[in-house]
Amino acid sequence: MEPNVLELAFSESAAGADAAAEVPDDVTVRLLDAAYEQFCRMGIKRSTMADVARLAGVSRITVYRRFDTKEALVEHVVRREFRRYFEQFESEIRGADTVADRVVAGFVSSLRAIRHNRLIGGLMAVEPDSVVPSMTTDGGRTQHVVQQFVAARLREEQQAGQVAAEVDVEVVAEMMVRVCTSFLVVPSHVIDLDDDERMREVARQFLVPMLGPPA
Repeated sequence: MEPNVLELAFSESAAGADAAAEVPDDVTVRLLDAAYEQFCRMGIKRSTMADVARLAGVSRITVYRRFDTKEALVEHVVRREFRRYFEQFESEIRGADTVADRVVAGFVSSLRAIRHNRLIGGLMAVEPDSVVPSMTTDGGRTQHVVQQFVAARLREEQQAGQVAAEVDVEVVAEMMVRVCTSFLVVPSHVIDLDDDERMREVARQFLVPMLGPPA
């Protein structure tokens, strides 16, 4: 089964593929930047390769030389955004002192970064069928990739003695990812997702206890 766009993005980020990837040339970067702006302004469905070429100041042929199809261009743009998200995620959790603080920071950072991203958050708001199906109707493949990423981080904490050995980090990661996905896909009428302090309270009350007593 072919991986979807979000699955590829998460897989690359979790594996550190961004660091090993070949640095794109200036024209490719310009096209990705132009496509990002175009998709943010008009959405994916209403945007064409000609629109991207016009915004980048190049010919349509130049666009097709680097991206065979619009779908390929969309994939590269979305994957780049999620790689950036993971870099920010890693940066924020590195600044936390304890495993509980890192869980809280990761949860709040994830929701904020995705919801406030001009492309991903914007598409989820105005063109959800471009993004949400990848998260909810792919047989759980995308969530599984993200779950593996979170489980790997929790396993590192466990090996470092920060999480008790009896804690099933696979299950904990599964629950954390499902909670986060639910908040992203289904708006809450109870919790203000834009209130970072409130979201920190939620994480400390409901997510941190999943780690069990301090190791």
